[in-house]
Amino acid sequence: MNQDHTCPENIYGVDRWGKGLITISSDGEIALCNPAHKAAAPISLPGILSDLEQRGIATPLLLRISSFLENEIRHINQSFSSAIQRVGYKAPYRGVFPIKVNQQAQVIDRIVEFGSKYDFGLEAGSKPELVIALAHRLSKDALIVCNGVKDAEFIRLAILSRRLGFNTIIVLESPKEAETVIQVTRELGIEPLLGVRVKLTNQIGGKWQESSGDRSAFGMNTDQLLRVVDRLKDVGLLHCLKLQHSHLGSQVPDVNDVRRATAEACRYFIELTGEGVPLTHLDLGGGLGIDYTGEKRAAENSINYSIEEYAANVVETVAYAMDEAEIKHPVLVTESGRAVVATSSMLIFDVLETTLYDAPDAPEVQPEDHHLVTDLAAIRGYLVAGRVQECWNDATFYRDELRGLFRRGMVDLRQMARAERIYLSLVAQIKVLVAASDEVNELGEKLKEVADVYHCNFSLFQSLPDVWAIDQLHPIVPLQMLNQRPDRRAVLSDITCDSDGKVDRFILADGISPSLPVHSLEPDQRYYIGVFFVGAYQETLGDLHNLFGDTNVVTVDLRPDGGFDLLHEQEGDTIAEVLSYVEFDPADCVAAFRKMVDEAISNGSVKVSERKILIGAYRDSINGYTYYE
Repeated sequence: MNQDHTCPENIYGVDRWGKGLITISSDGEIALCNPAHKAAAPISLPGILSDLEQRGIATPLLLRISSFLENEIRHINQSFSSAIQRVGYKAPYRGVFPIKVNQQAQVIDRIVEFGSKYDFGLEAGSKPELVIALAHRLSKDALIVCNGVKDAEFIRLAILSRRLGFNTIIVLESPKEAETVIQVTRELGIEPLLGVRVKLTNQIGGKWQESSGDRSAFGMNTDQLLRVVDRLKDVGLLHCLKLQHSHLGSQVPDVNDVRRATAEACRYFIELTGEGVPLTHLDLGGGLGIDYTGEKRAAENSINYSIEEYAANVVETVAYAMDEAEIKHPVLVTESGRAVVATSSMLIFDVLETTLYDAPDAPEVQPEDHHLVTDLAAIRGYLVAGRVQECWNDATFYRDELRGLFRRGMVDLRQMARAERIYLSLVAQIKVLVAASDEVNELGEKLKEVADVYHCNFSLFQSLPDVWAIDQLHPIVPLQMLNQRPDRRAVLSDITCDSDGKVDRFILADGISPSLPVHSLEPDQRYYIGVFFVGAYQETLGDLHNLFGDTNVVTVDLRPDGGFDLLHEQEGDTIAEVLSYVEFDPADCVAAFRKMVDEAISNGSVKVSERKILIGAYRDSINGYTYYE
């Protein structure tokens, strides 16, 4: 049965994108469902926030749900296991998590913990990431896959880690890198475990299509590939080459692209096997996407397949190709990052104040006002349902004409203020009439763009960098009052001093909107907004625009009884910490300020009794949270 998207609880499309993890309670609050205990009552997200606030943990904060992370790891591994059993595939699946997607210690620790039963490993694309991987006790059969550009130090550490029992695979990205591996291998006298990255010609669709195809940044073409194979054969290391890496792409929207790219990867695998390369593992890289919008179609922020379908396509395609070539089934490896961590984190902040683009009443026209002010006010006399478009046209025309007169000095400031207030009061009445009509028209769409600004306590650049940089969409929803019809529409502005610091594209049940349905703010009542599925990339990519640092971070686990346990708390950056990131010494800053206070006392502009207050205020600020408190 189709959902009624006009109902308050369905406006935001939570039932479409929530993946059974996010729902709306009968009290009109966003609630979290326990994926491991489906009979457990969903837990109120505002209720969690209230509990955290009593513990002294305030918004803005990043909330990680450990239960969601465990669920995604289980889901991916069980989907591959089921497909392998159904198809009769004769090798296991060994997933690895790309550390670059979320390098935070609490995230990596839990991925290793939850993944141990599945022999789930890690992918390292840099020396620091390899250091992280080697600090974890992985299961005996788990892999560490080393991708990216690697110098001798990186390669040396990877090879030496084999002595500790790590299955560390060095994926060769170029003939030059192969020479470095050969040199380090000779120096150490330890044989490496090698892979080779093959650049596929098949190009996926979607936002990250440039990460695939023969113009992608990493991997070797056929000529380079054979040169490396021949070189390894010449130096007696071909037997070390066990893995073929072929990156399908990132956030692949169309499952048929998965099939086509997997089939091409199999062709390389078969040909390399024919060249005498003893391959045992086929690594298909990333690509498993997230349906951010719930549209379930091949689009930039959506996908047209499930995790089960993805796994089935990969397993069936590889099995068919290998059986036809009479080659032993390879161990299947994927490097799913976004699909593992995206759903497990949410950013939560409150609205500080609003700028409203309508007004509840209008001032009286004064005798000295320009006739256009009078004409604007007269629109109230014929503002009825059948003439809404006409009134909108007239109001906009008169308002724009008056603005022109003001710029030329023909209308004074007080007249202009009255005109603007009259115009906003007309807009308020027009909104009411349009909302009461079932007719979908151009005016209704225009009014969505005449949105209020809700000023919120977060930094877009720090916590949602992909929203700013690449127009990534994330589900954004008020956390309360969802059993009441929203009476306003707004864009969200952050607290940075930057006009780009706003969100003006939102996922709703009926499509993408330039404004978010919200509720009028009640005095002395917090109004929370949540941004969901932010676990992939957002934490590490964030920058220090206006020196806003990391928010508070909390990790919780959902209990079967409908409660939650607080697993970890990380306090957000203080101003002192952020200053140190940009090469300021906080102690030097305090000393410099103290010196200026003492100089002011000497010249008589500051009283001695004020010294403690001034220095105390400076110290309090430098040790405080970078966000609004």
